[in-house]
Amino acid sequence: MKVCVIGTGYVGLVTGAVFADLGNDVICVDNNKGKVEKLKKGVMPIYEPGLEEMVRRNYEDKRIDFTSDLAAGVAKSDVVFIAVGTPPAADGSTDLSYVEAVAKEIAIHMNKYKIIVNKSTVPPGTGEFVRNTIEKNQPKKIDFDVVSNPEFLKEGTAIRDSYNPDRVVIGAPSQNIAMALVELYAPLEAPMLITDVASAEMIKYASNAFLATKISFINAVANVCERIGADVGLVAKGMGSDKRIGKEFLMAGLGYGGSCFPKDTLSLIHTSKKFGEDFHILHSVVQTNDERTPRFISRIKETMGSVKGKKFGVLGLAFKPDTDDMRDAKSVEVINALHAEGAKFAAYDPISVENAKPMLPKDVEYAEYAAEVAKDADALIIMTEWKEFQGLNLEEIKASMKQPLIFDGRNIYTLDRMERLGFDYVSIGRRPLISKS
Repeated sequence: MKVCVIGTGYVGLVTGAVFADLGNDVICVDNNKGKVEKLKKGVMPIYEPGLEEMVRRNYEDKRIDFTSDLAAGVAKSDVVFIAVGTPPAADGSTDLSYVEAVAKEIAIHMNKYKIIVNKSTVPPGTGEFVRNTIEKNQPKKIDFDVVSNPEFLKEGTAIRDSYNPDRVVIGAPSQNIAMALVELYAPLEAPMLITDVASAEMIKYASNAFLATKISFINAVANVCERIGADVGLVAKGMGSDKRIGKEFLMAGLGYGGSCFPKDTLSLIHTSKKFGEDFHILHSVVQTNDERTPRFISRIKETMGSVKGKKFGVLGLAFKPDTDDMRDAKSVEVINALHAEGAKFAAYDPISVENAKPMLPKDVEYAEYAAEVAKDADALIIMTEWKEFQGLNLEEIKASMKQPLIFDGRNIYTLDRMERLGFDYVSIGRRPLISKS
């Protein structure tokens, strides 16, 4: 099938690469000519395990190409995916200006019947908005249909998720139109859910909002655990063993970040209000999440007293492991807040340092290896649960620090291990280990 994907961000690039790998003829369009040229040379704009190899292989085999010529991409294709950014507006609503601009361009350059697919995360009603925009801007009437096909990829495992999806959701005006997308996804042999367009759009928002709710719930539980001396890890394990609840997204920490959950929860609140409903639960979810990092900062200051002149070694900068995404990364909030009170920092992240630098104070030092940040540090702060941090030689880390103090925002170590090694250790939802001396 001839496929055009407009937008080579996280969603668009992964989508185009996977469709090409499944044997389709894919052309990816982006208005950033420099980005297009880099993609042709195999230089990825994002880090995602396995993506670079997949893009290179399919580009060499001529199953995928990159261009800034939207007109050519649309004209050559049977199915056109819109995968541009949908950033949040100041009031929490979704900015659809990029979607609208692309829809206008598609209208102008459409040369035959097309299926237009909203792949971007968009609020309910966007399918109708895209249809109306195209109809108003067509130089001459050409038939088309608009379909919703939301993505459910997790950064860091997007390629694996693409080949092993829990479900493929296709929201279409009719069964016949949906079958074109079913054919495209058929090689995956994945469960297909065919709905109307509005339901497909709502499935995406409801799914992300529910996962955000699980995260905020376990973090609220963690707050109580800290008060009563319980271990939130054991509580989560007990909860997650119930098949009705499940263990996923029950890791207490600093709250959700990245590009999806913060934006999508706010957008669903705004959409609900627009249609006369007040989504009370989600207000609490957002509030709980907003309180996570300030609470962590307060615990650091309560433990250390003044942070002025103190040196902190920071392990991890990205909002989650296996990505270089710094959007709503909690490390930025923690470092900037403590730096404003006179703290100094050495930081390490295996992937995201270059993306982090513009968001952090200029005097932050960046280490080449994880263990380097511990040298002469008054404390370590663990911000991202990269696997390599679990394998660090903690005895050497302890020896290189001014004092053996760790603030763990991701609970990557056990209390028993920290106590045995003689660390003062403050984690999430567990009793703090603080020596009396």
